[in-house]
Amino acid sequence: MSDTENLPLRSAHWFAPHDLTGFIHRTAIQAEGFSKFAIENRPVVGIANSWSELVNCNIHFKLLAEAVKRGVLMAGGLPLEFPTISLGESLMKPTAMEFRNLMAMDVEESIRAYPLDAIVLLGGCDKTVPAQLMGAASADVPVIMLTGGPQEPAFFRGRQLGVGTDTWKYADELRAGTITQDDFDELEGSAKPSAGHCSEMGTASTMTSIVEALGMCLPGTASIPAVHARRAAAAEATGRRAVEMALHGPRPSEILTEQAFDNAITLLMAVGGSTNAVVHLLALARRVGYELQLDRFHEISQRTPRIVNVRPSGEHLVKQLFDAGGISAVLKELDPLLHGDALTVTGERLAEGYAAAPAPDGDVITSLDKPFDATGGIAVVRGSLAPRGAVIKRSAASAELLSHRGPAVVFEDIYDMGRRIDDPDLTITEDSVLVLRNSGPKGAPGMPEWGMLPIPERLLRKGVRDMVRISDARMSGTAFGTTILHVSPESAVGGPLAAVRDGDPIVLDVENQRLDLDIPHEEIDRRLAEIDPPKPKYRRGYGRLFLDHVTQADEGCDFDFLQKLPDEEPQTLPLGLTSGWQGGW
Repeated sequence: MSDTENLPLRSAHWFAPHDLTGFIHRTAIQAEGFSKFAIENRPVVGIANSWSELVNCNIHFKLLAEAVKRGVLMAGGLPLEFPTISLGESLMKPTAMEFRNLMAMDVEESIRAYPLDAIVLLGGCDKTVPAQLMGAASADVPVIMLTGGPQEPAFFRGRQLGVGTDTWKYADELRAGTITQDDFDELEGSAKPSAGHCSEMGTASTMTSIVEALGMCLPGTASIPAVHARRAAAAEATGRRAVEMALHGPRPSEILTEQAFDNAITLLMAVGGSTNAVVHLLALARRVGYELQLDRFHEISQRTPRIVNVRPSGEHLVKQLFDAGGISAVLKELDPLLHGDALTVTGERLAEGYAAAPAPDGDVITSLDKPFDATGGIAVVRGSLAPRGAVIKRSAASAELLSHRGPAVVFEDIYDMGRRIDDPDLTITEDSVLVLRNSGPKGAPGMPEWGMLPIPERLLRKGVRDMVRISDARMSGTAFGTTILHVSPESAVGGPLAAVRDGDPIVLDVENQRLDLDIPHEEIDRRLAEIDPPKPKYRRGYGRLFLDHVTQADEGCDFDFLQKLPDEEPQTLPLGLTSGWQGGW
């Protein structure tokens, strides 16, 4: 749509009619202290705020929402803030991932049901960003995202820390006996020094970076620190742009194209980002009717070098990435590999957003011809142990373990692992392959971040710091190690992971994309036929809905009924929105 041609305002269907229904709608707003002038022929911009005192990543969102409102008012719109549920990875059990789809439904139905012409999404912590994008994509009303930004770097005894990455390292050293409990207690007070999400390229920073590559936020806003003044200025600018989008678009369906997803995956591989992004992008693509396949991630990874030096696949933090030019600078260097003409929320091409970004500094961001790794951060493997695929963050793995054959040590679930991992009678060596099952979408349920299995204490004390680990779980984007994740199909639905027994040889060959249980296929089938399916973990409520409808990891773990159907028409207005006696009587 051209800039001179305005979209019809959705809100006008609520507020414009001079009848009883319009009367009821207008008085509902005037009861809040707004004048009639505030809603006359004026774009209404909703601000979907995932603020919560249970989610430290998003604790500064009240201030950001005020800055967004300021921008909306400057541009002549009416800002109306509304809450959604908020997902925090640290405190929610068994995992925030179990509730990602619930938040997506909350966002989608709030957008669809209320008189909103455009929406600003405020998200930061790991699952809030994909949940908001998924809901907004399904509602398909003009949307722009403002992410919360990373927290300030932590320091412990003069050393800069990554919130998660270094915590996992110090936890291993505590179990190995190289630091004391007093040391670890002192670390606790230093680990998270400010508002904002994790300071390394964990899932939160990965997803916020991907938002910029998808074209769903203003250029240059992905990596601004949470407490930086530019974050509030970006919020104001986002509010102004939201008013323009209410009048002229574009809608998510015009932005979230196949080319946009290729751009996002390219960026994911170049920054050494979180494996969790694979699941979220698979789910988001299906919300707009694009059947993104797991193998596309491997194809793009093979042609995309890693050019960002940020933990856990490097040395620095996102704060240093911001200082070096941020995601815009990374996208500019990736330009030959991108679809630069992809549409963004600015109404312009993606390439126009990074055209003025600085050249690589050579330390935090390097050039395509001098990469930190020749290929991208994530690889896909398949085989008799993962017929529908699994993923590994090879940029954070031990190179010598990317080709490995070893005997399995099997844990039935996370509780079995907790009981036995440090048992002195456990038969295990550094060549063993740790296997965790019943930790996938249905088995856990919710596919928690349990995949970075701990190294047994006695091996830690011998200096072992990595082993091959395999599960149908996820792992934190801040984590590291030779961990094969998202094994699909999961064990709880009869996947081959359920057939593994202690001592079975397992073969990993990342270069050739193989993950095999090295026993005859007939034996695998025989074992699986003897296994009774596990009892459902939930019998009622949202948990029951989740178990009945969640898809497997290679399809994004979304609900099957939320994926866009081939013949689905957009539902632009709530049912029953006509003149008459509807609307609260």
